[in-house]
Amino acid sequence: MAGGKIHIGVGGWTFEPWRGTYYPEKLAQKRELEYMGTTMTGVEVNGTFYGSQKPESFRKWHDEVPEDFVFTLKGTRYATNKRVLGEAGESVNRFTSSGITELKDKLGPINWQLASTKKFDPDDFAAFLKLLPATQDGRKLRHAVEARHESFANGDAVALARENGVALITGADAEYQVIADPTADFVYLRLQGTSEEHERGYSEKDLDRWAERIVTYAQGGVPDDLPSRGPSPKQTPREVFAFVISGFKERNPKAAMALIERVKKLGG
Repeated sequence: MAGGKIHIGVGGWTFEPWRGTYYPEKLAQKRELEYMGTTMTGVEVNGTFYGSQKPESFRKWHDEVPEDFVFTLKGTRYATNKRVLGEAGESVNRFTSSGITELKDKLGPINWQLASTKKFDPDDFAAFLKLLPATQDGRKLRHAVEARHESFANGDAVALARENGVALITGADAEYQVIADPTADFVYLRLQGTSEEHERGYSEKDLDRWAERIVTYAQGGVPDDLPSRGPSPKQTPREVFAFVISGFKERNPKAAMALIERVKKLGG
């Protein structure tokens, strides 16, 4: 079965230890995003979680990378750190109307990262999902929720996300529960287990395994070695966004590029 598009990258592009190890020596800092666009197919922007960007910044980012490159954005913490998520409507709308659509077709999903202490409350979670707008400035928006508390690892949370077409982010190789269920027409993976021990962040075996999982998701399946929490969805090709985040960050670009190489060999 033909698969959906696959985008693989890291978190952010400004990180001093990458200069001279990932970025070429003497590359101007202002050209780092441009360079990343030649080696990866996506990036997760963490800065939007902490503060708003100007529309001109999104426009500039758009112009610095190739057509097939995508930006996923962390949604504002002012929406996700509320005690009652259902009261986050104003913060959500302020974020989605802040100029993010200047990224045009390079705008990927928005990652609404919940606090690790935020427990699953079905009514409040459902209310939050309904606050996430389907469009902004005539452009379709895609939303993903990174629910890190173990109480979200259940069939009810999966069903609510699927009902609203919102992805539950699969965070892996970290301290949090893994939720492997696809709940939207795309899958969002955050791989957080790189270590200094391996030259490319992960062992060759683990890189092979993750590449196979990514292709399985793109082809509409669900990896059988990751924990699903609800009934299997209809098998249909899905777009996949996979980012190597956290862990031993110095190695993350090498891990991402190794995954890109493997996925291509698998036909993804």
